[in-house]
Amino acid sequence: MTDALRRPPVVTRITDLIGRTPLFELARADNGARLLLKLEMYNPTGSAKIRMARQMVLDAEERGDLRSGGHIVESTSGNTGLGLAVVAAERGYRFTAVVDNHAAVDKLRGMRAMGTQLVHVVEDGCEELNTAAREELAEALARGKDNTFFTEQHNNPSNAVGYYDVGREIAQALDNNVDVFIGAVGTGGGLCGTARELRKHVPGVAVVGVEPKGSIAFGPPAHDYYQSGTGTPEGATLGLLVDFDLIDEGVKVGDVEAFATARVVARRTGLLIGGSAGGVVHEALARLPKLPPEAVMVAFVNDGGEKYLDTVFNDDWMNARALVDTAVEADIDEALAKLRRN
Repeated sequence: MTDALRRPPVVTRITDLIGRTPLFELARADNGARLLLKLEMYNPTGSAKIRMARQMVLDAEERGDLRSGGHIVESTSGNTGLGLAVVAAERGYRFTAVVDNHAAVDKLRGMRAMGTQLVHVVEDGCEELNTAAREELAEALARGKDNTFFTEQHNNPSNAVGYYDVGREIAQALDNNVDVFIGAVGTGGGLCGTARELRKHVPGVAVVGVEPKGSIAFGPPAHDYYQSGTGTPEGATLGLLVDFDLIDEGVKVGDVEAFATARVVARRTGLLIGGSAGGVVHEALARLPKLPPEAVMVAFVNDGGEKYLDTVFNDDWMNARALVDTAVEADIDEALAKLRRN
C-alpha cells in the first residue's frame, strides 16, 4: 500500500482520518466488467462531505474570512452540517446549521451533539425539502456580521477542491484503470470535483451524473422527492459547481428504485448505503452488463445507511409514503444475485 493510501497510525485531529476510503467490488458481469463502490462512509461522520467541509473552512481561514473564535453558518440537509460540526469543534468556531425536516433525524442529533446550533426553516411535521428557504435564511444570518462566514456550499469553489483527493485515490488504487465514474449530483462538488482530478490521470474516463426524479439539473419535470442531500429541487438555483462540460451523461432515478436498491444491497451483502447512493448503484447495475469486457466502473457512494434506519430501512415509513414496490425489489435482487455470482 502506498503512503497516499495509508492511514496514519496515530492522529491528533478527527479530520486527519479523512480520505483513503476503500473500494468494494459489488458486482461482476459475464464478460469480466466490474462495478466497484468508493465507500465514503469510512470517513469521519460517515460521509464524503466532510472532505469539502474541511476544505471550505481551511480556504476561508487562508483568505481571512474566518479568524479565531469565528462563526460558521451553512444551509444543510445533514452530511455537510455534520462535517462542518467536526471542523468547527476542532478549530474552536461556533457553527449554526439552517435545516429543514427533510434531513434524517440522526444527522440533526449528531450535529447537536457536537455543539451545533440548529435553526429550522419549517415547523415540525413538514417533510418538504426547503433548499431555497434554507439558503436565504443562512445568508441573512451571516450578512454583515463580523468574523462570520456563510460557507455557501452550492457556490463555493472550495467544495469541489475538497474532492480532488477522491479522484487521486481512485486513480492510484486502480493504476489509472477506470472506464466509468458514476455519482450523484447535488451541489456538483462531489461528482465534478472528483471527475476533474480523475481526468488528469485517466483522460478518457466517462462521467455519469445521477439525480432523483423530480430534481431539475438534467431538466424537468420537477416534483417532490425523498432522496436527501442530493439533487436540485424546484425553486432552488442550480449550483455553480455543476459543470456540464465534465458530465458525459445525466440520468434520473426515482425514489422507489433508489431505496429498493439500498435495501437489496443490505440484504445481499450486509453493506448499508444511503438512499441517494442507492440511486447511483441502481443506475450502475443497469449499465454493468452493457460495458466492454474487463471494463471498470466506479460508483461514488456518498454515505452509509446507518443514518436512514428510520426512513429507507423502516418498512412503516416506506409504506406510509408508498415507496415500497416488491416487484422492483425482486428485480433488483435477481439482477444483483446473478452479477455477484459471476
